Amino acid sequence: MDAAPGPVQTVVMRPVRFAALLLALSAASCGGEPAPTKTSATAAATQAPQPSATQAATATAPPSSGSADAEPTRIAAQHVLIGYKGTKVGTATRTKEEARKLAEEVRKKALAGEDFAKLAQEHSDDPASKERLGSVGTFTRDGMTKPFSDAAFALKVNEISPVVETHFGFHVIKRNQ
Repeated sequence: MDAAPGPVQTVVMRPVRFAALLLALSAASCGGEPAPTKTSATAAATQAPQPSATQAATATAPPSSGSADAEPTRIAAQHVLIGYKGTKVGTATRTKEEARKLAEEVRKKALAGEDFAKLAQEHSDDPASKERLGSVGTFTRDGMTKPFSDAAFALKVNEISPVVETHFGFHVIKRNQ
C-alpha cells in the first residue's frame, strides 16, 4: 500500500488482491465469513478462491434434462380426453362407464400403432387440444392437475399411459418429450 500525504490515503492493490478482497466482502455481505483484515486479504490473495455453497451445488448438480436418471422439469404431451356427464368438460352426455370404455378403446388403438393425433381429432372432448392434434404443449409437473401430471411424468418418451381419471374425465396420454 502506498500512503498519500495528509488524512486521505490512496490504496493501490494488485488485481489478484482486489479480486480476493471482493470475494471476501461478497461472502461477508451474504452472511459468510467476516470481512477480511489486511492480513486475511493478503492470505486470501495467495489462495485460490473457493466457490460458495450455492456455486458448489450448482456446479455439481446434474442438468434438469440432460441426465437419463434425473426427472425433467418440463415435458410435452398429447392427450385424448373422454368426458362424461358431471365432469368439467360440460358438453359430454355419456355416462361414466361409457366414457371409461371409450377411453380404453382409444388406448388400445394407440398401443396398436394408430396415429395418436388422428385419435385425438376423432375422439377428444378437449376442443383446444383437439385443434392441436391432442397436444397440450410443454408443461411443468404443477402445470396440470395432479393425476394427469403424475401419469405423464411417469411415462417414457413416446409411451402411452393407462387410462387416467381427473375431474375433466378420462385421459389417454402420450408423452412426446
